[in-house]
Amino acid sequence: MDLIAIKQRFGIIGHNEVLDHAIEIAVQVAVTDLSVLITGESGVGKDNFSKIIHQYSKYKHGEYIAVNCGAIPEGTIDSELFGHEKGAFTGATEARKGYFEVANHGTIFLDEIADLPLGTQARLLRVLENGEFIRVGSSKVSTTKVRVIAATNVNLAHKIAAGKFRADLYYRLNSVPIYLPPLRERKEDIFLLFTKFASDFSEKYQVPPIQLTPNAVEFLSNHNWPGNIRELKNITKQISILEKNRIIDKVTLSKYIEKNNLSGLPMLMQKDEEKNEHFEREIIYKFLIDLKREITELKMQVNKIMNKEDDASKIKESNIQRQIGSFPIDDFHTDPIETYKIIEKDNLFKPKEREDNVPFIDESIVIEDNFSLIESEKEMIRKALDKYGSKRKDAAKELGISERTLYRKIKEYNL
Repeated sequence: MDLIAIKQRFGIIGHNEVLDHAIEIAVQVAVTDLSVLITGESGVGKDNFSKIIHQYSKYKHGEYIAVNCGAIPEGTIDSELFGHEKGAFTGATEARKGYFEVANHGTIFLDEIADLPLGTQARLLRVLENGEFIRVGSSKVSTTKVRVIAATNVNLAHKIAAGKFRADLYYRLNSVPIYLPPLRERKEDIFLLFTKFASDFSEKYQVPPIQLTPNAVEFLSNHNWPGNIRELKNITKQISILEKNRIIDKVTLSKYIEKNNLSGLPMLMQKDEEKNEHFEREIIYKFLIDLKREITELKMQVNKIMNKEDDASKIKESNIQRQIGSFPIDDFHTDPIETYKIIEKDNLFKPKEREDNVPFIDESIVIEDNFSLIESEKEMIRKALDKYGSKRKDAAKELGISERTLYRKIKEYNL
């Protein structure tokens, strides 16, 4: 096996022993039909290794399809992977082949495999075990013969323990594991990568290549590089384009690294007390929003009932309407008539008597005009999106609503 030739062909730079061992495993497993699970932090080059396995396998003449599982909405992932029949869902105007059908006798690279929904995981397991799948909206079983390579940057054991990933799928995918080390464990390769990127950008943008002073080289090698090769390449590009002086010292280099350092951003993690307070506040927001919805429906029913009552009842209706206000109608899961009976029974809106014998509502339950439930809902949605890095699927689950409803709310509130 000529490691140098393989590295040159697939753009892999470095002499790290763990990296070289990963290349050897990739080439050895390529000639088999075994599934491969590539693990490593984001930005370490997992896609390059999937291409090595494909090119050295018997499937190299077939299609190679890379799928980012985290970038496909949960509602369409099954259709993307397994295809659908005409009329299977709204917008399915014609039948469509999925990736597993298109890549028959080829290779599918499933990146961010941990983001697959549990239902899709079960269908993927069936494909891995016997090559069978069913299009969305069909009852006909189809077959395919593909090489499946999966990759993840998270600990799947933690996902399994949390009930978010199937253990049987993990063991089926992990027939041959390949681990790629982060850049901080390949210090001897960091300067080599920087030099290669600097040369590439010099040629691409027609500028002289940048060079590092000795203290800058030392600073470069000692940086932690949380974004790994992707971060290093991005910083090299910025310096190559923006710096007029082509000799880069430690001060100049640190300026770009600090600018790209995520540690300067606000921390999402909080102390336990702050987390509990934040959680309780969100629970209150949810309760207020649900209460708003129920009261809106109640208002409509009360209007109908009060129209049939005497003048005294109409006065009560007017008071209740002032309490309820006008809110948009949304989905409800509570019988408004029964809710109204409970309110009446518990005297929640029981009128008091003024000296002039005109009933009025207890001011202690008046919802202040300046308290905006819509703003509370927007704030809760914004916090959920921030918490999960704008992943709508996880945010929707946190909020207790469907992903489709969350998407509508995001558009409605222009978030």
